[in-house]
Amino acid sequence: MEKMGFLLDMDGVIYRGSRLIDGAAEFIALLRREGIPFLFLTNNSQRTRRDVAHKLTRMGIPATADDVFTCGMATARYLAARHPGGTAYVIGENGLTSALFKNNYTVADDDADFVVVGEGRTLSFEMIEKGVRLVQKGAKLIATNLDPSCPTEQGIRPGCGAIVSMIEKATGKKAFSVGKPSPVMMRAARKQLGLTTDQTIMVGDTMETDILGGTEMGYRTVLVLSGGTAEEDLAGYAYSPDFVVPSIAHVAGLFIDEVRMAG
Repeated sequence: MEKMGFLLDMDGVIYRGSRLIDGAAEFIALLRREGIPFLFLTNNSQRTRRDVAHKLTRMGIPATADDVFTCGMATARYLAARHPGGTAYVIGENGLTSALFKNNYTVADDDADFVVVGEGRTLSFEMIEKGVRLVQKGAKLIATNLDPSCPTEQGIRPGCGAIVSMIEKATGKKAFSVGKPSPVMMRAARKQLGLTTDQTIMVGDTMETDILGGTEMGYRTVLVLSGGTAEEDLAGYAYSPDFVVPSIAHVAGLFIDEVRMAG
């Protein structure tokens, strides 16, 4: 059997808020034991990948930075490849600025090549205003993702898509997005694992990001119902996942023979 590997969404798949979803730790342990490559994918650019790995470890899933792929990383790598050594005005937090620094980008307040928008709790309206002015002056508008909201234990809060939409509306310029479901992030994560399209399995809880992105890339897709999508929602979409399961605890059962033969 050919090699195989998994791209795993996090919130709604591995955990909800501060609680691990039943079966998540066991599934990751199985992948490690069988030597099956995987990455945790997140459309949240607030934390560095080391911070994300630390959170997972504290929750009971030992992880390192190399296990994590964020939309902030995808954005920074994309910009470094297309416009090396550029400058960016950042509307976001440490995970995004750190990724840009690591890719030889200078974070600037004036005359930036790009306005790069993430999400976070410390953003201000003054930052939005400055972003608008820079885009008007010619800076290109980049969004780490277009998710309209972010889940929290208290409910939802505005996500990157909601934040960047203010700049889009004010300037008439559309943002280019790098995070899920963009092929930029989906392809980069697959390549990091050294997988082909046929070998890649995307596991997620959101039709508009995880399943759409995986479907467009030709990956096999698994929708778990432990997050933001209910089974009755599926009728409203023109595309569909290859598999629908209650939670990640049921994913190994779909691929167990293949997993062991690949390992």
